[in-house]
Amino acid sequence: MSIAELACSYACLILSDDGIPITSEKIATLLKAANVNCESYWPGLFAKLAEKKNIEDLIVNVGAGGGGAAPAVAAPAAGGAVAAAAPAPEEKKEEPKEESDDDMGFSLFD
Repeated sequence: MSIAELACSYACLILSDDGIPITSEKIATLLKAANVNCESYWPGLFAKLAEKKNIEDLIVNVGAGGGGAAPAVAAPAAGGAVAAAAPAPEEKKEEPKEESDDDMGFSLFD
């Protein structure tokens, strides 16, 4: 991502946060105020994106893409008592205790 793209992204976030409609002129104004030089087409591209997508939705769903979802637990059949499925307790394995510096006869802070 170039500096111009990053600056346009930040400009869109600033305008969205302030509740100001995102236009290419306003993005360009923010870039000029921040002393960022970029090609003239970047503000227009980001303004068109903001017309099609809600910036706040993009922020909220930033980590929602791809990947598998957690499996859903099937509901018990109607008419029976509802039993809560409790996860089986995990067995804790004891890890071998690491030797400390005291056992070697020296310490880092001696």
